[in-house]
Amino acid sequence: MQAPKKYALAGTGSRAQMYIDALSGSHRDAGRVVAFVDTNEHRMAHYDSHAALASGTAPLHYTPDRLGEMFDVERPDALVVTSPDFTHAHYVTEALARGVDVVCEKPLTTSVEGLRSIVDAADAAARTSGAKLVVTFNYRYSPRNAAIREIIASGQIGKVTSVHFEWCLDTVHGADYFRRWHRNKANSGGLLVHKSTHHFDLVNWWLGDVPETVYAQGGLRFYGAANAAERGGAPRPQLSRDNPDRADPFNLDLAADPKLRALYLEGESDDGYLRDRDVFTEGIDIEDNLSLVVGYRGRASMAYTLVAHSPWEGYRVAINGTEGRVEIEVVERGSVAPDRHTLDPSAAVDPHLAGAAARPEGTLVRVQRLWEPARIVEIHEGEGGHGGGDAMLLDDVFRGPGVDPLHRQAGWGDGVRSVLVGIAGNESLRTGQAVRLADFGLPLVEGEAHTAEKAGAR
Repeated sequence: MQAPKKYALAGTGSRAQMYIDALSGSHRDAGRVVAFVDTNEHRMAHYDSHAALASGTAPLHYTPDRLGEMFDVERPDALVVTSPDFTHAHYVTEALARGVDVVCEKPLTTSVEGLRSIVDAADAAARTSGAKLVVTFNYRYSPRNAAIREIIASGQIGKVTSVHFEWCLDTVHGADYFRRWHRNKANSGGLLVHKSTHHFDLVNWWLGDVPETVYAQGGLRFYGAANAAERGGAPRPQLSRDNPDRADPFNLDLAADPKLRALYLEGESDDGYLRDRDVFTEGIDIEDNLSLVVGYRGRASMAYTLVAHSPWEGYRVAINGTEGRVEIEVVERGSVAPDRHTLDPSAAVDPHLAGAAARPEGTLVRVQRLWEPARIVEIHEGEGGHGGGDAMLLDDVFRGPGVDPLHRQAGWGDGVRSVLVGIAGNESLRTGQAVRLADFGLPLVEGEAHTAEKAGAR
């Protein structure tokens, strides 16, 4: 059995909890957290008791400017990166340069420059220390998404010719991206990078193919001050807490949510981060409606749409092949009640809306071969997030992948491909032109040479 590892964790916001809880509970045999790195002392202190459950000792705290000191003193075996997206490249490259393995939340980073630095660091680590980089695409581990991969790989629908992919973020989940640091593209890359990276990776993985061209349309159509004013809305306060209309469904009450209060409201004095910005104010520069056409090496194409103000949450995908078609529809939340002011993803459909007109929550996978009737594919989901997928992801991360014919564990090449589709989409939005991923001068597959001189790349 492998000796327990020492882990450092960069970024102690909401996403960090899954990893901290795993290393202090279900995966305590695999390692322990020895250090936190964050700008906010309050958030680090909030997780001390969680991380100390396994060893009895709380991790030491470091600010980002003391990252080198952390590596020298704590000597971690691996760094888990759950910080804001635009900081990922710095943490990843610093760790790899020191021979430290990295587990990075998606997206891998937000810019071509960040991707280039990560690719160079991963190449250097492969030649010297052998340090590895894993990108955590948890959607791959969801049983329903794994079933789509199996259906395509088995040849049931023949060679894939096209993909139609629609993702709906509702007015709880979708709205939240317009309150936080994500509302600025410099921080998140916009939803095409921060959120859609998940979806682009799914299609890349399902097809076992490499994206090559992207054309995008979209914009900020619902959130923001100008859109609210166009619909007749009055000017709004900068923060939800200052809105006198406590029944406003777009308000977020940080004080009423124990986790949000502890992580963010009580820690504002440390770094000035405000978690409850109003979604209809100035300052938002990301899009809430997006449409892309993506072309692949294998000649398949994808039509992709994302909306961030849907009345229900989930996704619909149809994949056409030379011998048939597979469809998946997932309803994660059938509706949102107007008085629901929670970010709890387990909050389900309002019971008053149940009945014949309700949108049933759950998963439907349907396969139909040419000249045959359709059949329903039964999906066996487990306990926990993403139908039990989060638990499988954590096993892969902390205990190492076993024999997996679906190849769910993602490396830096997967991260690069998914992010580049989003970056190319942003470039297409800016120029109005189709964008070739090769023009960025980065390898699209691990082991490929750079396709352009670095100085000449975008």
